Amino acid sequence: MEKNIVIDGLNLHYDETGPDGAQPVILMHGWGCNYTTVASIANAINTKMKVYSLDLPGHGKSQEPPEPWGIEKFTQLVENFMEKMNISNPVLIGHSFGGRISILLSSRRDVKKVVLVDAAGIKPSRSLKYYTKVYSFKTAKKLLPIILGKKKGEEMINRWRGKAGSADYRNSSPIMRAVMSICVNEDLKHVMPSIKAPTLLIWGEKDTATPLKDAKTMERLIPDAGLVSFEEAGHYSFLDNPGQFRAVIQSFLLKD
Repeated sequence: MEKNIVIDGLNLHYDETGPDGAQPVILMHGWGCNYTTVASIANAINTKMKVYSLDLPGHGKSQEPPEPWGIEKFTQLVENFMEKMNISNPVLIGHSFGGRISILLSSRRDVKKVVLVDAAGIKPSRSLKYYTKVYSFKTAKKLLPIILGKKKGEEMINRWRGKAGSADYRNSSPIMRAVMSICVNEDLKHVMPSIKAPTLLIWGEKDTATPLKDAKTMERLIPDAGLVSFEEAGHYSFLDNPGQFRAVIQSFLLKD
């Protein structure tokens, strides 16, 4: 059932499925997605668990943050959602961007289990070509309005941004572009050793957004972590290999 709740003045949309009184689960999707993207994950477990699948701020039917947020603000909002809904000791499931929140939240709150699906949380390593492109853009951003005038300079900068940026970045609003820039550059390796809950990492071996080497780093840093990878799957491993994904997550969460 789709519902809305106001948390700290921000409207948060979510979907609630599963039997009342069952083990609570907070399910968080990736960047540019919404709760429907991870519906197959909810459906794999909601016969026995109470699943709260969130539209994260700036996604789906939830309001954008009032200003550019880092991962701390997103995590605080989920913590406030837990308190308002009287949810304690939940299972956390996070895909991609949702994995960032799951990592930070589980490092400082009591949670029963954690499932990280092709999760973000490790700052990407960058090539010299990347840094050359970034600093060239920053230089042009300062100089072009002076050389060409403000209007023509901004037009050229926007064309450059449109060609160089990722599809997620181009399709985002100005606030969400700033959010993405902040969060992508946050490295959460330092909090991973503080995660005490049993943690399952599920990964696609062909994931280029959050490569398998990130999963192996997380497995090493999180004390009670295990990794399952799917050979022919990419960043959406739960969609690329739904049968195996369902079997793995049910074994981890439903068979105690």
